[in-house]
Amino acid sequence: MSEEQDEEQIGIRCSVMRGGTSKGIFFFRDDLPSPGPALDRLLKRVMGTPHSMQIDGIGGSNLLTSKIAIIGEPTVPNADVDYTFAQVEVVRDVVDYAGNCGNISAAVGPFAIEAGLVEPAVDVTKVRIHNTNTKKVFTAHVLMNGKRAKVGGVTAISGVNGTGARILLDYRETTGAQTSSILPTGNRTDKIELEDGRTITVTICDVANPAAFIRASDVGLTGSELPQRIDTDAKLLDVLREIRGKAAVMMKTVSDWRKVDDENPLVPFVIMVAKPEDYTAIGNVKVAAADHDLRARLMFMNHCHEAMAGTGSMCIAAATRIPGSIANSVLSQSALDSEMLRIGHPSGSMKITVKARPANCAEGVEFEALGFERTARRIMAGTVYVPAVDVE
Repeated sequence: MSEEQDEEQIGIRCSVMRGGTSKGIFFFRDDLPSPGPALDRLLKRVMGTPHSMQIDGIGGSNLLTSKIAIIGEPTVPNADVDYTFAQVEVVRDVVDYAGNCGNISAAVGPFAIEAGLVEPAVDVTKVRIHNTNTKKVFTAHVLMNGKRAKVGGVTAISGVNGTGARILLDYRETTGAQTSSILPTGNRTDKIELEDGRTITVTICDVANPAAFIRASDVGLTGSELPQRIDTDAKLLDVLREIRGKAAVMMKTVSDWRKVDDENPLVPFVIMVAKPEDYTAIGNVKVAAADHDLRARLMFMNHCHEAMAGTGSMCIAAATRIPGSIANSVLSQSALDSEMLRIGHPSGSMKITVKARPANCAEGVEFEALGFERTARRIMAGTVYVPAVDVE
C-alpha cells in the first residue's frame, strides 16, 4: 500500500493538484487499500477530518480543498485511465463517493500524462477518463509542452489567480450520471411540498451530477447573494436541505428525506437560479448583467459553492436546453439560441459550450456538445504520512 513505513507512520506517495477552482490530493490506486472502511479511514486521516481546521492533515479546512482523486489503469475498454473522486467532509466524519467533481476532473489528464499512464501526443493529448463514481467516461483535451502537460497559457478562470493552459473537458457522455436518466422523475418540473406548507417547483436533472433546480426568489433570495450570506442563514439552510432530501427521494436514491446527509451527502446539488442582473462577486468584483446569461448559486454538502462546480455547470447547461425547465425559464431567447452559456456565480462567471437539438424523448433534446474549459497544475509531489494506529 505504501512507499514508506515505520513503527508509527505510513508514508504514501501523492501529488497536490489544482483543478479549476478546487484543490485535491491525487493518489495512485495501487498505493491504497481496496474500497472499504480502511480506505475511508486513511483518506479522512490524510485530510485531518473531522476538524474544522483539519489541523492534523493536509486539507485546507474548506470543502473545495478537501478533495481526493484516485487514479489507476482503466477497467473499461473505452478509457485511458480510471478516476475515483472522494469528497472528504471537514467537520463531519464523512467521506463520500456518490458523485464526480468537474474541477478536480480537469487535473486528471495532466496527472495521468505526467505519471506515464497515457502516451503523450504532439500538441494536444486526448485523455478518455472513466469516472468510477458515475460509471461515465468524459474526455480531457490537454495542451502539451513537449512530453509534459502545458502549464502556462492565457485562459483565466473566475476564482483562480492568473492564467493557465486551457484544458477542454467534453462531458457529452455523462448524462444520467447517478440515475441513468436526464430527467429522473420523467418530468420537466415537479412540486415539492415543504413541511411549512409551502410548495416549491423544481426541475430535477441528472447530467454529470444530479441537481434540483429552483428559482432563487422561491426561497426569498435575489440570486446575487454570496456564500457567507447563505451559509449563515440557518432557516434557509434547513429549507434547502429539505428540498435536497425530498428531491433525492423523488430520484429514488434515498428512502427518507431526513436521512439524505447520511445516505447521499454530496448529491443532488441544489441550484438556485435567477435572470441576469448586475451584482458584486467575491473580492468586490463587479459582474455586469450583460456578461452572463443567468445567475446560479450551487449548494453542496449544505454549503454554498464559492464559485461553480464543474459538474454543476454541465447540469446547468443541459437543464437550460430542456424546454419548460426552471433553468430554461430564466434565459432570454438570444441566450437559448447561442452555443455558449455564461453562468454568473459567486466568484464571477464561466463559459460553457452547449449545443442541443430536438429529440423525441422526455427531455425533448439530445446533446451534440457539452463541455467547459478549466486550467490545472501540479503544486506539490511527495509523501504524505498518517499514523499507522489510526488507519489499521
